[in-house]
Parts: sequence; structure tokens; C-alpha cells
Amino acid sequence: QVHVMESGGGLVQPGGSLRLSCAASGTASVINAMGWYRQPPGKERELVAHITNTGTTNYADSVKGRFTISRDGAKNTGYLQMGSLKPEDTAVYYCSEGYTHNGRYYPLTNWGQGTQVTVSS
Repeated sequence: QVHVMESGGGLVQPGGSLRLSCAASGTASVINAMGWYRQPPGKERELVAHITNTGTTNYADSVKGRFTISRDGAKNTGYLQMGSLKPEDTAVYYCSEGYTHNGRYYPLTNWGQGTQVTVSS
């Protein structure tokens, strides 16, 4: 069974940057990708970005050009580098490990507690 734990959130001014981390423990043969989701206040959780084990990345239109997803296989850790942050990026951010099929990402791990990102002046 695989577990994930997010960290790195905080309060940042508009235009600022943050780097989130996702530490994964355990392994599963079906897992070949990692994803980052976010849930803004009062809204549903949405997929922000995912990355496959071969390095292929995919981003939501709302974050393209501002966020970068990466992972360190040796450390079993993923990252979400967020730049040019906007107030609408305010949300609880969650990571997951999962798999991709036909380019679509499917989470497999249980949701962690997430990490709060607040963009405000």
C-alpha cells in the first residue's frame, strides 16, 4: 500500500512562488504516475498536473506556464513548483500516486491531509 504526505504550503503574496513536496512511502506495481490536485474553498477537487515515470507531464490550462511538476524517483518524492501565484490559486493541495491510461491520470492512493496554499496580499 502506498501513502503520501504533502508539505510546503503557506501564505504568499500574489506573484510569489511556493514549492510543494509530496513524500510517498510504499510501492505498487501498477503505479506509474504522480498527480497534484487542489480544492479551492467551496469547490470540488480538481487535477492540477500529473507526471509519469517516463517524465511526461500534463497541466490544467489554469496553471500552464506557471506551475512545474517534477519527481525524484530516488527519493520517492514529487514536487509542484508554483510561480506567478494568483488569489484564485488559493486551495488545499493534495498529491497522489496513480496511473495513466490513454493520457488520462487516475489516482490510486488515499487522500492525505493536503497542504494549504493561500495567495493574498
